[in-house]
Amino acid sequence: MGERVLVALGGNAMTGPDGSASPQAQQAAVEAAMRQVRALIDAGHQVVLTHGNGPQVGNLLLKNQLAAAVVPPVPLDWCGAQTQATIGTLILNALGRPAAAVVTRTLVDAGDPGFADPVKPIGRYFTEDEARRFEKLGQSWRRFERGWRRVVASPEPLEILDAPAATALMAAGFTVVAAGGGGVPVVRQADGSLAGVEAVVDKDLAAALLARAVQAEVLVIATDVPQAVVGYGGPHPRPIGEISAGELRVLHAAGHFAGGSMGPKVESALRFVAAGGARAVITSLEHIADPGTGTRVER
Repeated sequence: MGERVLVALGGNAMTGPDGSASPQAQQAAVEAAMRQVRALIDAGHQVVLTHGNGPQVGNLLLKNQLAAAVVPPVPLDWCGAQTQATIGTLILNALGRPAAAVVTRTLVDAGDPGFADPVKPIGRYFTEDEARRFEKLGQSWRRFERGWRRVVASPEPLEILDAPAATALMAAGFTVVAAGGGGVPVVRQADGSLAGVEAVVDKDLAAALLARAVQAEVLVIATDVPQAVVGYGGPHPRPIGEISAGELRVLHAAGHFAGGSMGPKVESALRFVAAGGARAVITSLEHIADPGTGTRVER
């Protein structure tokens, strides 16, 4: 019998090779990704999927911004929920196996320091005049080298609230898609009810949390490079194969993995193994079904 494997699909599995998020490019990319996922399922593994949604949310935000004078913009957590459902539908159509997509909420702390100083850029660049106009709607914007971008909090994920639904569907024989884009961020209010917040949960960190919640034995983080690399972009890059959690933690603490790209993936792998997962793998989408490839961290 195979293992229970959670596969976290990166942006390259959701968009075209040039980053295009046109409907045709998204469908072609998802179909290609599902061919690799089917190989895992056919090898006897029980697979759970999660995915990124940055380009798709970016497109929705742009529609919001362009039509703001005509149609009231919807909040960011609504955009996250919409893209979970859309990408989930594409995956279900392409997978060709019994599958279900769960629009998933991720609990975050309303007191997370990220809310007081939002730094996560989302969406496209705008002019200062346009940014100032959106600031009047309560949004935070910052100037970057190429222009102005909206920034939001990226709070620490605390709990995948809908993981029990995913587990029940898995027990019924479905391949489950959950916590896309890190999940829809929600906070618990004073009366115990839940409310969505305008934030972005890191999808790799949410993947580690989801993997443990559904008792996955293996976490596979699929990206666009074969493995993590020490000295990436420098004169002496060193690809990392099998490595202990302790060794990888030392390299991570020394700043060898860039924030916003490989850094969160390494952190996710380390958290998964520290929480009891048997093995975490960082590798390219083309090799997710190949044992012995990628950067491999074992408990």
